[in-house]
Amino acid sequence: MPEEIEIDTDKLRETIDEELEHEASALLRTVALTTAIFAALAAISSLQAGGTANEALSLKTEAARLQAEASDQWAYYQAKGLKTAISEASKTAWLAAGKEPPAEIAVGEKRFADDQARSKARAEELEKQRDEKSSEADHLMHRHHFFAEAVALLQVAIALGAVAALTRKRVVWVGSVLLGLAGGAIFGYMMFR
Repeated sequence: MPEEIEIDTDKLRETIDEELEHEASALLRTVALTTAIFAALAAISSLQAGGTANEALSLKTEAARLQAEASDQWAYYQAKGLKTAISEASKTAWLAAGKEPPAEIAVGEKRFADDQARSKARAEELEKQRDEKSSEADHLMHRHHFFAEAVALLQVAIALGAVAALTRKRVVWVGSVLLGLAGGAIFGYMMFR
């Protein structure tokens, strides 16, 4: 029987372990780098999401204030309309009695009509401003949602990066990169749009 060829398995095992550790070390460095990039993008995207939401809320508050002012103007408009109606009723009473109404009634009616026209114009202008502010706020909230989605994708990518580092599974890291790239793409689209 021929003598068996002896292979130094200890040396082979050490070589394999060194190679695996070197490969794992490279994977860990890559995972750490991509995770750091995703964390930076997530932080910036989070700031953008918060900023757009705050600005939208501010604009909605301004729209509510403008609506209150417009409502005041419409109430003033109605009050002047009532005064005009009372003045006309007074004039009618004078005429029914066969007397000439005093001149101040006609002057009052003219003043009430002018005040009413100004009040209507002011109320309509305030409503226009309100609608513009509200529309701008809606647009900002739409942008906010995109930034928030980018943050969510980047956070999941970061979590998968941590799992990839712990398990040293390249496929998990690839999933992390894909989600991170999707989050980064949404972030980039919203930033440069």
